[in-house]
Formats: sequence, C-alpha cells, structure tokens
Amino acid sequence: MARPAEKRNIALCAAAGILMLAAALASLLVGKYPLSLAALLGGDEGQLRVFLTLRLPRTVMAALGGFALGAAGYVFQTVFRNPLAAPDMIGVSSGASAGAAFAILFLPATAASVTGSAFTGGLLAVGVALGLSALAPGGKNASIVLAGIAVHALAQTALMALKLAADPERQLASIEYWIMGSLNAITLGKIPFYCAVCVVALIGVFLLHRQIVLLSVEEGEARMLGVPVGRMRLLVLVLATLVVASVISVTGVISFIGLLAPHIARLLTKDNRLSTLTLSGLMGGVLLLVADILARSAATSELPVSIFTSLIGAPFLLYLILRGNGGERHAA
Repeated sequence: MARPAEKRNIALCAAAGILMLAAALASLLVGKYPLSLAALLGGDEGQLRVFLTLRLPRTVMAALGGFALGAAGYVFQTVFRNPLAAPDMIGVSSGASAGAAFAILFLPATAASVTGSAFTGGLLAVGVALGLSALAPGGKNASIVLAGIAVHALAQTALMALKLAADPERQLASIEYWIMGSLNAITLGKIPFYCAVCVVALIGVFLLHRQIVLLSVEEGEARMLGVPVGRMRLLVLVLATLVVASVISVTGVISFIGLLAPHIARLLTKDNRLSTLTLSGLMGGVLLLVADILARSAATSELPVSIFTSLIGAPFLLYLILRGNGGERHAA
C-alpha cells in the first residue's frame, strides 16, 4: 500500500503532467498565425498546414526538450552531489556552441549541418572531459568537474576565435542567435533522429534511477551497496550528455531549465526518488513550453527563448540563495 508521501508525489506528477498538456495545447494554438480547434477539426487547409509543418513539431520539441533538460539536470545534480550542477558542468553546451559556430563558418549553410556539427561538438567536448578525468587518480567527481571546467574554457576560447573570424553582418549574427536558443526553425524533417536519440537515452536514465540515487552517497557506501561506481557514473553521465546534446543541437543553448526544474521538483517532493526525476522532467517541459509561447508572442518579432527561461530562472536562483538552500546536499 502506497505511503502518504508516495501518494502525494504521484498526485504532484499527475498535476504537472496535466499542466504540461495544457501548456502544449496552448503552444499548438498560440502564435503570429493563431489557430483554433474548430477550424482544425473542420479541416481548414491553411490552418492544418501551419499546424502540421510548424506548430506540431515545435510543440513536440519544446515538450520533449524541456522534459529532457529537466531530467538531465536531475542526473547531473545527483551524481555530482551539487545543487548548482548543470549540463555545461562537463562542457556539453559550450562544445555544442563551438560545433554550431564551426558549421556556420565552414560548412554548407544548412540546418542539418549546423545541427549535426553542434551534436558532434557537444559529444566531443564531454568525451575529452571524461577522458581527462580518467587520467586522474581515482576518477572521482572532483576530477570530472575540473576536467569539465577546463574543456568548457577551451570550447569558449574556440568559440571566441570563430566569432572573430565570422562575417559581422551575416555569420556572427547567426552564431549569436543560435547560442541564445530558439525553437523558431524546428521542422518535422529536423527532429526525428535527435528525438530518437533523446528518447532512448532518457529510457536508460529512468531504468538506472536507483543506481543514480546511490551515486549521490559516499563512494565507499555506494560500493558496499553493490554499485560499480566508476563504470556506472560514466554510463549515466554519457546518457545524460546524449540527452542534452540531442536537444541543444536542435534548439541552441537554452539556459536555466536543467538547473531550475530539478530544484522545483525537490522543493515539492522533499526527496530524491523516481517521482522526483519524473517531476523534474515534467516541470522542465512546462517551463520550456511557456517560455516558447512567450518568445513568439511577447513582441512583434520572435525573441530567443533563453531570454524568458533566464527571466524565470534568475529570480528563482536568488530565492534559493536567500532561502539558504544553495549548498544543500540531496537526500538519497
């Protein structure tokens, strides 16, 4: 029989799921060209074309991308035992940014080349960070973080060099817009491969949830409980990296979702169970859907979505600091 805390967490996940569905419905209908359910159900050809080619893939990417970033943020914060851990802690976002900039400058100017190069850049940066950390004695969390910081700095240096080489009137603007993140260019043809990678990696994360939680305790204790700490940490970090890289290679860098959603989930559930991972994903989906709706409707021209995720995330981060939770450890 479910305990009261478990019942409460199930209810929280159900409420977050309903909220995410409501935000997705609003995302399908809201925009510069408003759609209506009556016209769509009535077979209006123009509205159906907009729905299928623009709104549906954009909404799917916002919902899946937000869920993925929220779940990945939970993994990074739990594994590193750091409430401020985020996807770029081991260089994935900065590597993807450098990869996208490289494609904009030196490859054919297509969405596929930029997306593929960003995906490759994110994976390469994390691969280098994990490889460097493996050279350190013991392969502890601290060495992974330090290697990630070094790779992040190198990727940022490469990005600055690419910006200096870019055409200020055309290429530089494209690089800056990509870095700020947007779902404006999402199409059906752009997302299947990356969505498939994201879903498969997410399934792996959920299947390994118990091991992820055990990685949040001291290493000696985790080994006593039967967890091969080094191999398991590598596996879950690779899965989380695949999740993040598959999203940001399509959307560009989206700030704060991976940091903010797990905090909201933990404040609500007060624990680190499977329900917290699920709620982290659902809250990430809600946040990105709402931010995307604002990005396309708050001004006459579309704004980068990270403007709105930052407007939501920065005050919440200040709240956590003032509340005194900035350095808390997560309960196993």
